[in-house]
Amino acid sequence: MTFKVDMHTHILPETWPDYNKRFGYEGYITLEHHREGFAKMMKNGKLFREIERNCWDPEARLQDCERTGVDVQVLSIVPVMFHYWAPPKDALETAMFFNEDIAKTCKNYPKRFIGLGTVPLQDPKLSANEVRRCVEDLGLAGVQIGSHIGHTNLDHESLYPFWSACEDVGAAVMVHPWDMMGKETMKDYWLPWLVGMPAETSRAICSMIFGGVFEKFPKLRVLFAHGGGSFAHTIGRIEHGFNVRPDLCQVKNKVNPRDYLGKFYVDSITHDPRSLDTLVEVFGEDCIALGSDYPFPLGEHHPGKLVESTTYSAERKRKILSTSVFNWLGVDKSKYF
Repeated sequence: MTFKVDMHTHILPETWPDYNKRFGYEGYITLEHHREGFAKMMKNGKLFREIERNCWDPEARLQDCERTGVDVQVLSIVPVMFHYWAPPKDALETAMFFNEDIAKTCKNYPKRFIGLGTVPLQDPKLSANEVRRCVEDLGLAGVQIGSHIGHTNLDHESLYPFWSACEDVGAAVMVHPWDMMGKETMKDYWLPWLVGMPAETSRAICSMIFGGVFEKFPKLRVLFAHGGGSFAHTIGRIEHGFNVRPDLCQVKNKVNPRDYLGKFYVDSITHDPRSLDTLVEVFGEDCIALGSDYPFPLGEHHPGKLVESTTYSAERKRKILSTSVFNWLGVDKSKYF
């Protein structure tokens, strides 16, 4: 069996403070354990999502890993807990709590879990300090961030202190779509997740390319979740726009977007073999890393099954299922065998 590392999984603490009461205003998720093995994530008195034990219990996760042949999981918080909308000092407090909880889980299961932290990205200086703490003090491999911060995209100059800190400490960065664009006008049929989510990820990639972030911070190791969204399937259109409208697209960076292929990572969540083939062709087998979005329904329920079902060579499968993950994380894979 090929060694498998699932770099896209989400986890929550079993309990956390009621931050609505602590800070004196609404908007934070609370958790109600309403029956054995199940809990309700509540927001402003309404059900946000019901989760099961495997969302907070490491032992339950490991049982699922044994069933699906996953050797290592990379843990990150559920994106709704980013709290980019909150006052920075409050968001920092929540981030520190979640980061310490993930670090504790990784410490208790050092060969099975690798952790990513979260940061209050609405304040890049606080985020820079927290990413340093995540890596240097808590032993996390990096951080997960959202595809935007309110009305700010990832190319904004205010984020430079954060990107610089990520380079300095060698933090891997996972960009996850969230707070999907257009959600107010497509409330039916789960369209924000089916249509908005791929667009969100492409938005993040294009912002970082056109905004020159990869030029200014060339040592960044960034992975874009959910297969890079719609980017691989629209790179021709993106490149064409770059060429025919330099007045709009080349304002900050005159490097062709196609030149960045192979310089960042995407995960393997596509749910379709032809789409996975496209990722391999566009990004290259060295830049695709196994991800499942465990334990949520939009993810791959048997991590790696799609990759394993292909006619790819054993070497290509090995790269996608483990090598690319370790390379993106910048960790010594020998510690996990």
